[in-house]
Amino acid sequence: MKSNLKVFLKGILDVSPLMIPVVPFGLIFGVLAIDVGFSPLETMGMSLIVFGGASQIVLLQLFSGGASSLVIISSVGAVNSRHLLYGAVVSEHLSDLKLIWKIIISYFLIDQAYAISNEYLKKNKDHNRYFHLVGAGATCWVIWQSTTFLGIILGAAIPEKLGLSFAVPLTFLALLVNDFRKFINVIVIIVSGLVATFGYNYIPFKAYAIVAGLTGLIAAMILTKMIKTNE
Repeated sequence: MKSNLKVFLKGILDVSPLMIPVVPFGLIFGVLAIDVGFSPLETMGMSLIVFGGASQIVLLQLFSGGASSLVIISSVGAVNSRHLLYGAVVSEHLSDLKLIWKIIISYFLIDQAYAISNEYLKKNKDHNRYFHLVGAGATCWVIWQSTTFLGIILGAAIPEKLGLSFAVPLTFLALLVNDFRKFINVIVIIVSGLVATFGYNYIPFKAYAIVAGLTGLIAAMILTKMIKTNE
């Protein structure tokens, strides 16, 4: 059986390649947060508390667009709801842990850590296998907080007249590149984009993001059923 330290270091090693794209993402978040009006303390506080790259960018986008607090909280919650699925999947491997360890692990259970550690948990049955998830999650945490801090420094040094808020939608476009490979994904993206665009001025409380997301989910469900029926 491997020691706790070896399993922890294994988690760090396995997740490290996935940290390469996190670096520019964290820098962009830190820069944009300062650009849209957040203080350095508020920006770091968000990364420490929320600790979710996609949801934090969503928060910035909605905040800069004048959305209400209710819409922002609902949207961030919807984006982060995927972590409930992550928790449900790994819970079978961690059922014998104490509550304090479950709380710690749930904080570190982000996309990259889940993707790497879920496979490790399935293949290894040692009682200390959860240290792999802690190692992977802690690595993600250090990289995200460090790049956020560097982004804050860069954001404070960049003149306000440059207006970097345009980089928020560009960041989302970069995240969507891989999804353009599938026809269904393209249709869903177009439908959601049209609803968000035309609903920006007409949907109350700036809830266009939520409505667009729900519309996209419905479109995806309908298209999936249609394809399965035709197979």
